[in-house]
Amino acid sequence: MDAPAPRIFLRPIGSPLTIGMSGLAIASLVESGLALKWVPSSEAVQAGLILIAVPFVLQLLATIFSYLARDGAAGAATGVLATSWLALGLSHVTAGTARTVAVLGLLLVAAGGVLSLSSISVGVGKPLLGTVFMLAALRFGLDGVYELSGTAFWQDIAGVIGLVVCAVAAYCVLAFELEGQQRRTVLPTLRRGRAELAVSGQMDGVVREAGVRQTT
Repeated sequence: MDAPAPRIFLRPIGSPLTIGMSGLAIASLVESGLALKWVPSSEAVQAGLILIAVPFVLQLLATIFSYLARDGAAGAATGVLATSWLALGLSHVTAGTARTVAVLGLLLVAAGGVLSLSSISVGVGKPLLGTVFMLAALRFGLDGVYELSGTAFWQDIAGVIGLVVCAVAAYCVLAFELEGQQRRTVLPTLRRGRAELAVSGQMDGVVREAGVRQTT
């Protein structure tokens, strides 16, 4: 007797990439504005509250829905970003930008290192997204070096890279939203492998993944 064909029941959810990239773009612009002295350092508390109220919440949601969408690498990356923005926001609220905080520097260096590892995994299927995460990791690392050394040069470089992160993340928001609306790639997203199959509607290998059960 032939084995019954597997039936797969999927819960449709929107892509968490757009909300995650939105949070990254907002946070990067706010932090770069502080680093490059576009806004006075006296507004550091307000900047910290913004990081807690907007990017942290957006990327926390992206983390949750990335795991629900079975994308652990993206979930790990956005989780590191979310909690790092929370830490930065709290630091701004309590210490401002008038002085550096060595322990925050250690946190940022560690977050940048972990985020760079996640970016490698994400980049296997989504090179564009992996590049954004790698740039964000570099920015965190340079911010951490500034907090540890107190040398303003590193803060300026981190601010410039933050602007690049903001621009690329904003492009990702547009590209992924158009992709979701049109059900096809409109702007280049450089997907490959299983990530490309997912956009085309194919479910390669899903029947062999954990959590999939045969039904009669």
